[in-house]
Amino acid sequence: MKEPASACAPLSVAPLTPHAFAPFGTVIEAPDAGGRAINGGNARRFDLLDNLQLDAAGGRAMLALFRAEARSFPHGVAEMERHALGSQTFVPLGERRFVIVVARAGEAPASAGDLAAFVTDGRQGVVLAPGTWHHALLAVDAGDFVVIERAGEAVDCDLCALAAPAVVDWKG
Repeated sequence: MKEPASACAPLSVAPLTPHAFAPFGTVIEAPDAGGRAINGGNARRFDLLDNLQLDAAGGRAMLALFRAEARSFPHGVAEMERHALGSQTFVPLGERRFVIVVARAGEAPASAGDLAAFVTDGRQGVVLAPGTWHHALLAVDAGDFVVIERAGEAVDCDLCALAAPAVVDWKG
C-alpha cells in the first residue's frame, strides 16, 4: 500500500549487516574464503544454515520463485505480516537489491518506532526468524528472488495494520 509521505512517520534505512539484523533473523552472504572442496576440487561447498525451522505443525520446506517489480521510494508501510510457524528466506537471483522492513517477534508493531529497515547490497539474502514481523518484498531492482518458506495444512500468515503508518524514504 502506498501512503502519502506527509501522513507517515519516516523510517531510516541502514545497510544490511549480520550484527544489525540478528534480532530478526540471519543474513545470507557468500563467504570470502573457506568451505570445503567438492566435485574433484572444481567447486567449494559452504554450509550456511543447518535448520531453517520449517517443520512446526507438520510443515515442510517449499521453494518458490518471486518475480518482483522494482518499488518506488518513498514507500508507505501500513501493514506488516509474520509467519509464526516457520522461517522465510529471500535470496536474489543475480544482483538484486531489496529493502527489508522488520519488527521483532511478539506483539504486533504499532508505528515506525517499532520498525527497522535494511537495504541489501544486491548479493545478500535474509532468513527471517519465525514470528518476525516484516513488510512484503520491497525490490529495489526488478527481478527474481528464491523464497524458501514453510508449507503445510495450517495457514501461517498473520497480518497487522500499523496504527501509525511509516514511510521508507530510501534514496539509493
